[in-house]
Amino acid sequence: MNTLLKFDNVDFYYQTKTEEIKALSSVNFEVSDQEFCSVVGPSGCGKTTILSLTAGLLKASSGKILLKDKPVEKNDSRIGYMFQRDHLFEWRSIWKNITLGIEIQKPQNKEAKLELAENLLKKYDLYAFKNQRPSQLSGGMRQRVALIRTLVLEPQLLLLDEPFSALDFQTRLKVCDDVYEMIKSEKKTAILVTHDISEAISMSEKIIVLSSRPAAVKSVLKLNLKGKTPLEKREDPTFGELFDKIWKELTNEEKK
Repeated sequence: MNTLLKFDNVDFYYQTKTEEIKALSSVNFEVSDQEFCSVVGPSGCGKTTILSLTAGLLKASSGKILLKDKPVEKNDSRIGYMFQRDHLFEWRSIWKNITLGIEIQKPQNKEAKLELAENLLKKYDLYAFKNQRPSQLSGGMRQRVALIRTLVLEPQLLLLDEPFSALDFQTRLKVCDDVYEMIKSEKKTAILVTHDISEAISMSEKIIVLSSRPAAVKSVLKLNLKGKTPLEKREDPTFGELFDKIWKELTNEEKK
């Protein structure tokens, strides 16, 4: 597959009142078109910093971040971002929440994007709820709405920052399946940042393991587990071995 995203020797420093702290050190990795990739690492190592750099919310101190061979820009419209919380506005209907980005961006193909929004609501069984408020939906349904809101803007790359962390375990498993199915069905590329090793293994074709801060890429694992859904992939005989391998890498880091 063609490379969609490339981190090329990326360093990142941030300033405090008293010093300059190195958060990322010579980070190198690639994500292929339509690949689902997860990033794991010790707590506080810089996982979310990598997403913020990819989205153009932060600028690399050195190195290059390329999306389809072009540098990412500030608030790059080619990239969609799903946060830990769904950030749905209670005073707006589901339809008004989903089309908020269209209102703000005012694209020339507005009618086509509105048609896409309607089709996605129908495709993912949310059309009957289009006039309801977010509080009337379950946590899983709210996450599907949040993803549709992002997909409507037709990004080339989706960034998922712990999007399931606010859900209970049972709901989380179901929503992982739903979100995975939607991303694969829409043929999108995704990068998931998560503290949950099992979640990363079950959803990904590739896992990037980071070292402790300043974060560098410690290893890259390519996965090919049996199963059509993340839940089914948890039954793969190699699942436990992969979990142990990643767990040992992370716990060894935390002991340093």
